[in-house]
Amino acid sequence: MTPRKSESTRLVLRLTHDDADALSASLVTEAEFTHVGDSIEVVEFADSIVNLRARWNTLMRGLIASEQVLMSGNTER
Repeated sequence: MTPRKSESTRLVLRLTHDDADALSASLVTEAEFTHVGDSIEVVEFADSIVNLRARWNTLMRGLIASEQVLMSGNTER
């Protein structure tokens, strides 16, 4: 069954990263999450799929920006 745009929904994002400490620090003001070792699990709830999509976009922008900063610091000179 396909959910309707107006139905409440939940997103669970699980990721692993060598710099999970730094990535989780970037999520502190953005989302509820757990961080264990190199794994992060983010759980988002929203009252509609449209709102969840907006939350997803915000989370991904923050994670991508954080990873790019981490990568720029790892260049050998």
